[in-house]
Amino acid sequence: MGVILVTSRSFSDGDVDLVERAAQAGHRIVRGPAHHHLEALRADLRGADAWIAGTGEVSDEHLAAAPQLKIIARYGVGIEAVDLVAAHRRGIPVTNTPGANADAVADHAVGLMLAALRFVPDGDRRVRVGDWGVRRGRELGAATVGIVGFGRIGQGVATRLSGFGPRILATDPFMPDDVVRARGAEPTSLDALFQDADIVTLHTPGGQRLVTAERLAGMRRGSVLVNTARGELVDEFAVAHALRDGILAGYAADTLDGDTAAQHSPLLAADLADRVTITPHLGAQTTQAVDNMGSLSLDDVIAVLSGADPAHPVPVPAYHPEETR
Repeated sequence: MGVILVTSRSFSDGDVDLVERAAQAGHRIVRGPAHHHLEALRADLRGADAWIAGTGEVSDEHLAAAPQLKIIARYGVGIEAVDLVAAHRRGIPVTNTPGANADAVADHAVGLMLAALRFVPDGDRRVRVGDWGVRRGRELGAATVGIVGFGRIGQGVATRLSGFGPRILATDPFMPDDVVRARGAEPTSLDALFQDADIVTLHTPGGQRLVTAERLAGMRRGSVLVNTARGELVDEFAVAHALRDGILAGYAADTLDGDTAAQHSPLLAADLADRVTITPHLGAQTTQAVDNMGSLSLDDVIAVLSGADPAHPVPVPAYHPEETR
């Protein structure tokens, strides 16, 4: 019997009983904390044959504490928190779940666009205190939408937007222009996209700063910025300034830089509450996405523990951590 350590909060929390599926394959699920703090995980790592890892760090120190570990299956797509080189050096394959949550995140991104354009969260808050005053919004079909990162999620956003009828721009250094056009968008550069779009939506990996004070200064006044990717993509102080200055009319995101540790983020200031909407990583939290991510990660674990190759390996060291692919 293999021991599978699971540190994703939502694993087997959908319609599919993945704990039972693991048991039928002869394996036992052990739960660990999602924060991945080494001391809290050390005892579980010592006896783990496989690790279905959440978004927390997976370092060489974690791997050193897991002498029996045969696979790390990232529950999700982004793998920037995993020390791939260390895993490769120890002969431990790393997998992820490409495309498992793409539809869910694309849905959420479009929902955030509409919420920002039509002041939905602010309208709800005002009605609850008896304020029925009207704020005039804008229609999505009249906008130019710029998609930064045109992998699975970015393309899913473009597909959903096609029903509204906006002009769609896209930038992705790894996507040929003809593919971008075939998926319903106009290829452009990152800087040109920020200058030409009324709405910018981010679907790229972390580890970089894309939204800077300089780029914000070149945007159209009254623009909307949407971020369902990574908090560190955005200079939050610069965004707060752009909101107060009127460059941005709204910011809607599924994350903050530092996530739950970011309670003092400048974007949570009281005077910005009517223009900022933040959701707590809801993008991938649909029943279908949870089942998809759990099933793909568990299938790869079962394959490796039975001596087979996983279906979704992350190449090392030459890999492209494109979150949208």
